[in-house]
Amino acid sequence: MKEFNTTAICVPSKHYMVDISETVNEISQYVNEGKYLTINRGRQYGKTTTLTALARYLQNKYLVLSLDFQDIEAGNFVNGGEFSKALSRIILDLADFENLVLPISIKQSFEELALRPSDEVKMDELFRIFRRWFNEEKRPIVLIIDEVDSATNNQVFLDFLAQLRSLYIKKEKNPDIKTFQSVILAGVTDVRYLKSKIRDDAQHKVNSPWNIAADFDMDMSLSEQGIKQMLDEYEADHGTGMDTGAIAKEIREYTNGYPFLVSRLCQLLDKNVGQSLGSNAAAWTSRGIDEAVKLLLSEDNTLFKSLIGKLQNYSDLKASLRSILMEGARLTYNVQNEAIAQLEMYGFIRNDHNVVRVSNRIFETLLYNMFLSDEEISDNVFSREGQLERNHFVTDGKLNMRLIMDRFIVTYTQIMGPLQDKFKEKDGRELFLLYIKPIINGTGNYYIEAQTRDQTRTDIIIDYLGQQYIIELKIWRGERYNADGEKQISEYLDYFGLQTGYMLSFNFNKNKEQGVKRVEVGDKVLFEGTV
Repeated sequence: MKEFNTTAICVPSKHYMVDISETVNEISQYVNEGKYLTINRGRQYGKTTTLTALARYLQNKYLVLSLDFQDIEAGNFVNGGEFSKALSRIILDLADFENLVLPISIKQSFEELALRPSDEVKMDELFRIFRRWFNEEKRPIVLIIDEVDSATNNQVFLDFLAQLRSLYIKKEKNPDIKTFQSVILAGVTDVRYLKSKIRDDAQHKVNSPWNIAADFDMDMSLSEQGIKQMLDEYEADHGTGMDTGAIAKEIREYTNGYPFLVSRLCQLLDKNVGQSLGSNAAAWTSRGIDEAVKLLLSEDNTLFKSLIGKLQNYSDLKASLRSILMEGARLTYNVQNEAIAQLEMYGFIRNDHNVVRVSNRIFETLLYNMFLSDEEISDNVFSREGQLERNHFVTDGKLNMRLIMDRFIVTYTQIMGPLQDKFKEKDGRELFLLYIKPIINGTGNYYIEAQTRDQTRTDIIIDYLGQQYIIELKIWRGERYNADGEKQISEYLDYFGLQTGYMLSFNFNKNKEQGVKRVEVGDKVLFEGTV
């Protein structure tokens, strides 16, 4: 029976997976048009699975030379001769052990080059073999290279790109000249932004050796409908009784279609959550998804390691993300901004109508946890107080959110004193999250509604043992503004199908009445807390 897969390549006959045939067909149009392109997406975004399916799709019309630069050892990038010999060996391996058919003379040429001393080999000799191969081969040749990141900091790789570019330009000038039908480079790093070196790392030419690449901005995320079709197949095999449409919608809302996250959540639901909740049927519910998200966020998986590692190496990227999440900064999307371009390249952010957004809810919570953990490690008093009080806030498996707000207000007043003019909404958000995180930690999840995360209002959504709680945080700006806030949260409760909501206002008025009071707005009940 099939299973969900999060390692290496997904195979349709072995794994439950979203149908990517439409994506493969769209990429093939680039190939048919003779385009050269880069497919750069974050780690574990399904690039290798897509390229494998693409190679299979193209093989009836083209000869597909599919390479993986992870097969080339770092020492083979020491000079053009070593690189050319290594690439020749990889091509020969494809001919000897896989299904690549080489003309006899071309195979002999690769064998001869691979055996010569590296100091006697020049890269242009490798390309002379390629050019003879183009003339002898009846079908156009498509070159696909995966994992180009292993070579991107290397001058030899840049020289290789320059040779490909030179042939491409020759063909543009003279259609009778043959070269690769298409070249596809895949990895996290977008090689279009690499610069050819002149003397050392400090000096670069203006033009990238890969400025011939076509724009490739295809959405490769998994759609809600695609996830549903995958779940329909799973449901046909397992009969859990799940509402595949509703579960697909929730998974998409958490992941924004990031392939690894989609597959990992499904994997956890299938393998882990069913056991903890007592049945497979119980797993494929909203409660089950909450449990799977909790398990996922507690993992130290390779994707999360890669993301956090990038932020440890690039402090400016970490600062940019902190300003977006913790301070509610609204950054205009501008790909010319190096920090924004890097954050997008590594998979942290996306362009949402020309506004920078964190890619998905899972990444947001992961990053919030990281930023809050920095404060916890520094022995933040709000985190400590929340930890000490946590046993008082749960009754019959439900959070007493009114009591949580009341105790937070007391803690804030005791520690911080009266509100100061320099106070900002983001300060309250961070302190409240620090307070509540240890209360729900290990049992519940939380996330911040991106559309309301700014300097005027923040909605925090908490999922705790299948129950949702919505808390609006804001700065008090008068009765009229507060009434508007009550109406907004009432409408928001309708969206979630809830009857009770919570508001926490930071009020600068000296004569304010601190504490929590119960207010009825239509058929909704709001508990309004004032700091």
